[in-house]
Amino acid sequence: MGIQETENFITVDEYIQGEQLSDVRHEYIGGLVYAMVGGSEAHNVLSGNLYAAIRLHLRGKPCKAFMADMKLRHLIAEDDIFHYPDVLVTCDPSDNEKYYKTQPVVLIEVLSPATERLDRREKFLSYQRLPSLQEYVLVDQEKMAVTLFRRLNEWKPEHLQNPSQ
Repeated sequence: MGIQETENFITVDEYIQGEQLSDVRHEYIGGLVYAMVGGSEAHNVLSGNLYAAIRLHLRGKPCKAFMADMKLRHLIAEDDIFHYPDVLVTCDPSDNEKYYKTQPVVLIEVLSPATERLDRREKFLSYQRLPSLQEYVLVDQEKMAVTLFRRLNEWKPEHLQNPSQ
């Protein structure tokens, strides 16, 4: 997440309109807006490579991959939440909003020191409530390590730490 931008509550429509005009991305949590921290070169390269590989893998399939600027909209306790996953995959043709998606099957976050705790805890707990989500992937940008959570595995972590795994 980042630094709280305002203490004034705004509507979802105001948030979406503001994001289209802003040079800084913001996450939205229950009416409050938070500026996001910028990513490092390693973060950007990893996200781009993951997106490119997934997009190639999905060629000819009904699923679509999105990266960085596509928001994920979901609810927690009736509060609207908007996050920017590093990579998002959706396969539902009805998931067709222009500025956000609601039915991801895969969400990928590239970890940074500033966001790792949020990605591992708060986002993980809220993401696993999404009925469509099948996999949540955390990629460490500091070392060759990936943590994979799958619905089929009851969200138990699978740790991948070398290229042969």
